[in-house]
Amino acid sequence: MIEQGTGDDPADGWFPESVAAGYDAPGGVNAPEAVTPVVDVLEDLADGPVLEFAVGTGRIAAPLAARGVRVSGIELSRAMAARIAGKPGGDAVEVTIGDMTRARVPGRFSLVYLVFNTISNVTTQDGQVEVFRNAAAHLRPGGLFLVEVGLPDLRRLPPGQDTVPFAVEPGADGGGYVGFDRYDVVTQEFTSTHVTVSPDGTGRFRRIPFRYAWPAEMDLMARIAGMRLKYRWADWDRSELTADSTKHVSVWEKTVPGA
Repeated sequence: MIEQGTGDDPADGWFPESVAAGYDAPGGVNAPEAVTPVVDVLEDLADGPVLEFAVGTGRIAAPLAARGVRVSGIELSRAMAARIAGKPGGDAVEVTIGDMTRARVPGRFSLVYLVFNTISNVTTQDGQVEVFRNAAAHLRPGGLFLVEVGLPDLRRLPPGQDTVPFAVEPGADGGGYVGFDRYDVVTQEFTSTHVTVSPDGTGRFRRIPFRYAWPAEMDLMARIAGMRLKYRWADWDRSELTADSTKHVSVWEKTVPGA
């Protein structure tokens, strides 16, 4: 379910104005120490124009553009996209409103990237395959597609349990926040639930559907789209992926015909 607030447009999907308004809150993934390593890697991989799928509020695209990289973006939510131009570098980001499974942007790109678990917002395997196909269609031969996504926390599920908490944050003045994921290991679908309670006792409940896919499944999606794995890391520091990693950053290369 999604709680619609005043001014929310249903066409903005899971990220309407009521969500976009607080999306750039300081700290967490918006902190400079979280953003800078991402931008460093993307700048290093890019040797021409780049395209961000689900560009959001420009958390990554704007600082990347500020470094002189030509950045375009695809974003479903107009409420999110409206905030890009207000960031340093954001006025240089060209945004197309649409669904990243099928929206097209003119030109060919050296790099297409999709960060912060957003591939999981596409809740079917067919839809995720179309994301890979669309990425490949935008890439020039030898171009790269990068995905950052969390690994499902199934190792914490004992028999008979389907829910894993990921945040319990009491508020300093009362209230607080609780977040948990509920998994269906048959369909690979899961929901993230967010419960926020204000000091006065009022609360907000928000639940978003996702689909998880293991790295090996994504490698097959890449093959279907004409790409092959080039790099796989546990994080933006390019560390090795291990059994204890909580996410992966994977990069696939569009194969050159005849190679």
